[in-house]
Amino acid sequence: MLDLRRMDRIRLSARPRAQRLVALGVLAPNYGLAGVDIQFEGFERVPDEPVIFAMNHTDRYNYWPFQYHLWRTHGRFTATWVKGKYYENPFVGLFMEMTNNLPTVSRGYVITKDFLATLGRRPDADEYATLRARVDAAARGEALPEGEAAAPRALLTVPREILGRPFDPTRERWEDAIVAVWARMMRRFVALHEEAFALGLDLLVFPQGTRSVRLSKGHIGVAEVALRYGKTVVPVGCNGSDHVYPGSSPFARPGRIVYRFGEPLGPEDAAPFVPDAPFTPFDPQDEATHRERFQGFVDLIMERIDGLLDEPYRFSDDQESGGVRGSHRFV
Repeated sequence: MLDLRRMDRIRLSARPRAQRLVALGVLAPNYGLAGVDIQFEGFERVPDEPVIFAMNHTDRYNYWPFQYHLWRTHGRFTATWVKGKYYENPFVGLFMEMTNNLPTVSRGYVITKDFLATLGRRPDADEYATLRARVDAAARGEALPEGEAAAPRALLTVPREILGRPFDPTRERWEDAIVAVWARMMRRFVALHEEAFALGLDLLVFPQGTRSVRLSKGHIGVAEVALRYGKTVVPVGCNGSDHVYPGSSPFARPGRIVYRFGEPLGPEDAAPFVPDAPFTPFDPQDEATHRERFQGFVDLIMERIDGLLDEPYRFSDDQESGGVRGSHRFV
């Protein structure tokens, strides 16, 4: 499970031993025996400094061949954004913790996890929409919208611990408790980025969030990190990994994967999108104030990724994700 205690104990490494062990003990023999051909095209464009690789997310494992080839051919390691739900399984969670991953913390995860722990089920679509709107309003310091009747009473009134933080409904609203848990986890998430860059690690991000064979609209998180820390973003188009990893099995099938590297987007490219005032990444009020600029930079990144993809992976007409929807995205 991803909670406050786990967030606090995550440690990164400049040369993660677990990544190297997995690469040599699992991926190398798997790729060799299966006949997996991994190609990097345009890597000469990548600066010799820590960068943010922004890549499409076609399948569960399309970052594994990327990390493997990046280390074996260029001696570079990454810290990678992964969803909090992957920490639900104890073994998978330990694996994620040992291999330089950064668990993305969303208000949706905290809402869904607390709902499931309290009521023994996930929220349905209407319940989630109501709860999310109320939590988002609380995060921005706004009045809560109508709709409390749609929230199960136990969720709002039962004292308990929410992911490691005590909740006393006689002292605070449930919405404020969710925001407090999320904010504390997010502070640690942001601090881990600073640690990663200080160690000389590259950052690997999937701006579209949920995996989808076709590219979908990007979320603003990668822009917030890049603009806050002045990091160069390198767009990467992944082609063919979904055929090598067609399902949930972590063992690759025969096939060819091509990663194309686009022109880096450095500080001069990002300059039109930098907010006029200092901001904190993922702060709800800062996001509301500067969303247009953040989204503008992400749209540019996604446009560059789209140009690096073969036709089956390019934007759909509506740029919508073909992946998981609803609260199943989180738990």
